[in-house]
Amino acid sequence: MATLEIRDLHVSVEDKEILRGVDLTVKAGETHAIMGPNGSGKSTLAYAIAGHPKYTVTGGEVLLDGESVLDMAVDERARAGLFLAMQYPVEVPGVSVSNFLRTAVTAVRGEAPKLREFSKEMRSAMAELQIDPAFAQRNLNEGFSGGEKKRHEILQLEMLKPKVAVLDETDSGLDIDALKVVSEGVNRFRSDETGVLLITHYTRILRYVKPDFVHVFAAGRVVEQGGPELAELLETEGYEKFTKAGASA
Repeated sequence: MATLEIRDLHVSVEDKEILRGVDLTVKAGETHAIMGPNGSGKSTLAYAIAGHPKYTVTGGEVLLDGESVLDMAVDERARAGLFLAMQYPVEVPGVSVSNFLRTAVTAVRGEAPKLREFSKEMRSAMAELQIDPAFAQRNLNEGFSGGEKKRHEILQLEMLKPKVAVLDETDSGLDIDALKVVSEGVNRFRSDETGVLLITHYTRILRYVKPDFVHVFAAGRVVEQGGPELAELLETEGYEKFTKAGASA
C-alpha cells in the first residue's frame, strides 16, 4: 500500500522561501486535490517532490513508503514509484514518443520489455486516450497542441504505472472533449494500490475525477482542507478569504 508523506516541508527558489511548512499525506486509494491562486506554491510542491534542482528543500521531509526521497536523484524517485505530469512539458527534438516511452519503461521496470509486447501495450493505451497511432513516431512534445501534450502525460502515467502520481494542472488548456479523455485516463489509473495528488485552479476536472480530499493552498501552506464540498465552496466564493488567512499566518 503506497503512502506519500510530506512533513513540515519548506522549499526555497533562489533564496526566496515559497513553501512554508506543508503537511500532507496521500495514501493508496486516495485522490487529493490541491487548489489555490497563482503563486500560492502548488507547482513548487510538485517540483520539489519530483526533485527539480531549482527547488531547494530547506526543511522537512518527503517520504514514500517510509523512505526519504529527498536524497534520491530524479530517476531514482521515478523508479521508487513517483510520477510527475508537468504543467509545461518540454520539447525534445530528435526523440520519438515511442523511443522515449520504451526507454522510460525500461528504466522504471529494470529491464527492457520485448518490442512486440511493448508496442501492443502502447497501442492499447493510446487507443484508450484517443491518440492517433502515428503520434508514436512524432518527436517528443515538438509541435504538440496543449491537448496532445496532456494526453501524452497521461499515456506515460498508464505505461509507467507508478505508486503515486502528482498531476500539475493536467486540465490546463484542454477543451471539454480532451478534458473528459484525460480524466478517464486518471480514473483508470486510480486503484486501491495507487494514490493521486491533483493540482488544479478550477473545479471542472473535479467533476470527472472525484477527489476524496481537497486542500487549499495560500502563501506556501495549506490553509484549509476538507472533502469534495470544499471545491464547490471555492467555485462560488473564490480564494480571497483563504488568501488573507495564508498571509496572516
